[in-house]
This record gives sequence, C-alpha cells and structure tokens, in this order.
Amino acid sequence: MGFLIFLVAVIAITVVIGMNLYNRLVSLRNRFKNAYAQIDVQLQRRYDLIPNLVETAKGYMKHERETLEAVIAARNEAQTANSRAAQNPGDPQAMQQLGAAEMGLNGALSRLMVVSEAYPDLKADQTMTVVMEELSSTENKVAFARQAFNDSVMFYNTARESFPGNLVAKQWAFGPAELLAEVAPEVKAAPRISFS
Repeated sequence: MGFLIFLVAVIAITVVIGMNLYNRLVSLRNRFKNAYAQIDVQLQRRYDLIPNLVETAKGYMKHERETLEAVIAARNEAQTANSRAAQNPGDPQAMQQLGAAEMGLNGALSRLMVVSEAYPDLKADQTMTVVMEELSSTENKVAFARQAFNDSVMFYNTARESFPGNLVAKQWAFGPAELLAEVAPEVKAAPRISFS
C-alpha cells in the first residue's frame, strides 16, 4: 500500500512538473510573438514613411528615377517579408528573408541619401527634414523592439533546450525560434541618413 501511494505521488509530481514546463514554454513563445508584434508596428511605420520620403525627393531629383524606384521596390519587398515573418515570428526562413529584405532596403535608402547630397534644395526642404527625423526616430524604435524580441527568443530557446524543458518541447513540438539580429549585421544598424 505504501509503495502504491509513493508511485501515485511520483506520477502526480511528474505530471505537475510537465504541465508547468508546458505552460512556461507556451508563455515564452507568446512573449516572443508579442515582441515581434512590436517590431512589426515600428517596421510598418517605417514603411509608411518611405513613400513620403520618395515623393518629397521626386520633386527635386527628376533625373534619379531609377534610384527612387529602387527604394520603393526595396520597401515593398521588405514589407512583404515582414508580413510573412509576422505570421510566424519563430520561423527561421521567414526571419532570414526579412533580414535580407531589410538589408536591401537599408542599401537602397543609403544610395538615395548619397544621390540626394547633389541636391542642396532637397536638403533644405522642411518636409524632407521632418520625414528624415521621423524615419530616424522610427529606426531607433525598431532597434529597441528588435532587442526585446531577441531577448524573448533567447529566453524561449533556453527554456526549450534546457532539461527537463527539452523533453516537453520535443513531445509537444516547440520548435526553435530565430533571432532577428543574427540574420545580417546590416539589419541591426539603422541606415546613416544625413541632410546636413
């Protein structure tokens, strides 16, 4: 009889520990998904600012159509990649595609800024100055949101890889999540934009 009580107690403790580990993994997964939602908000704000930047520059840069079109194309590609990543922020492929698209957008924006240096009237335009300040502020917010996301992913991955969490993670298919900062070094840094 004593052995039976001991056995039931061991099984009950095991079940309770398993439930707690499962709930912790669910909580951590939801936390990194929420953290990605914050990145999504800031990236969307960034994507919304870029057409204003291009429209303002169009009036001054009539001979730079190719550069302006490249910025819009890169913005659209990044926005599409962000939409895919937002559907499943833990998907390594989606995060890598987002990183590559963001790197392309940063490159296109940098080229636009280099070309715009040849247009003094554009640099002095008040609308351009305001849009650039908003874009710079948004870049800082994206960087903070990325850090929060990466921290959440790290906590989740640590919990799912540590014993005994790894047993629960394997049983219930808690897959690894991808860090956004690991995609490409260029993604971590805001593009350097200056109209001074």
